[in-house]
Amino acid sequence: MVTKQLLACAAAVLGSLVLSAQGSEFEFYKLSLIWPSSVCISAPQNCISPIPKIFTIHGLWPTLKDGTSLPPYDPVDNSCNPSPLAPGVAVGKLASIRGRLDTRWQNLIKGTDPPSQRNELFWETEWSAHGMCSDYPQDPLAYFTSTLNLAENSKYDPLKVLGVAPSNTPYPIDTLLENVKRNVGFYPQIACKMPIKGSKQLYLRELRFCFKRAMPPSQLQNCPDDMDDVCRSVAPPDRNLMFPPAITTNSGHNVTWESLASA
Repeated sequence: MVTKQLLACAAAVLGSLVLSAQGSEFEFYKLSLIWPSSVCISAPQNCISPIPKIFTIHGLWPTLKDGTSLPPYDPVDNSCNPSPLAPGVAVGKLASIRGRLDTRWQNLIKGTDPPSQRNELFWETEWSAHGMCSDYPQDPLAYFTSTLNLAENSKYDPLKVLGVAPSNTPYPIDTLLENVKRNVGFYPQIACKMPIKGSKQLYLRELRFCFKRAMPPSQLQNCPDDMDDVCRSVAPPDRNLMFPPAITTNSGHNVTWESLASA
């Protein structure tokens, strides 16, 4: 009897380890979409040209119940999946969707690498940080395609669901959250940027949608936290969000945050 009990306990422990190895800890996916004008407004000369006028993809992140991202894969500390593909190998399998990736999943920071390598490095980083612990550890094509399909779906286009147009006049952040809730049925998460520290002027950096865990993810849910820490660093009376118009250049000269602030 004791032997049977020990075997049962061992089986339960082994089962829990297997589930852990398959990344069962995370509960949903978070699709993060970037507004390039906010990211680049402090130093547009460091961003690619032209700066995209659409929301681009930051990533699709396996997320814990409390809203924090699942830690990246580590064979010792976080063996979330058995033998996930290495980042370089994973990106090498994306040729069939390369055009879509180059349009919607761009690395906004110019850097010194050629454009093709610059984007690939971004995708490798996202795969390493999030894809390896997703439900697609051996299928990066499905992981990146699922992300693209969500980002390209007009139902989740931030330019539509935010309910306002980009403007040099700030909007109350609660208004934007309620607009998204009204348009898609669930609360998103807003991530903010503060170009000038201490100014209390927040900028819309990212809009994030939360999807129930599935292959592929498709069903929205409320995000556990509707704002990130930068947004919350400003008290509610001053928590107004700039959603700046697309940045353009004039006569080859880069627009800078200082010139915009003094205009």
